[in-house]
Amino acid sequence: MLNHDSGQGKVNIKEQFQYLFEPELIYEIEAKAKHLSIPAGSVIIEIGQLIKQMPIILSGSIKVTRIDEKGREILLYYINPAESCAMTFTCCMEHFPSEIKAVAEDDIEMLSLPFTVMDAWMTKYPTWKTFVMKTIRHRFNDLLKTIDHIAFQKLDERLVSYLKEKVKTTGSTLLNLSHQQIADELATSREVVSRLLKKLENDNKLLLYRSQIKIMKDM
Repeated sequence: MLNHDSGQGKVNIKEQFQYLFEPELIYEIEAKAKHLSIPAGSVIIEIGQLIKQMPIILSGSIKVTRIDEKGREILLYYINPAESCAMTFTCCMEHFPSEIKAVAEDDIEMLSLPFTVMDAWMTKYPTWKTFVMKTIRHRFNDLLKTIDHIAFQKLDERLVSYLKEKVKTTGSTLLNLSHQQIADELATSREVVSRLLKKLENDNKLLLYRSQIKIMKDM
């Protein structure tokens, strides 16, 4: 995991987590967590890496992907503010190398917690146990959706779902995406993506610019 320590965090931890964790746990998080500022595009976790830190996102989002033996990459899910990574939890608990790749989708602020607190907090703080279990369940549901998209949806439907999720994640209808980036994340070719995007533009669902896509309201 990257180690860009920014010192004092810009995000007020007490305010962000007051409805998520009990005050005693927030105090421990403030005492034991490192505050990291990580620029967009940075690789946070590599496949095969031993995980010794658990992330909790304060602002921005992280893209989690899976890569096959041929180097093809497919999007699994995003991690957004006040969320963490279920894969990281399981790797920490089992001391197992990472099976995913995590990249900063945009500039992010995050907390990095030592994995040694995992077991102690599970028994000490009910809200931490709830947070971990909800994270695992939520990510499991994300993975089921990904499987459903691949198995049951046509590529044009997957593309629309992908673009809508991007809008939801970024909070913007103007997406900074190249056709190759989309192709990589959907595990298809750039030519196919370009053809489908052009069809959506002809149907007035979006507007295409150089490395940008404007999503229209009626998509």
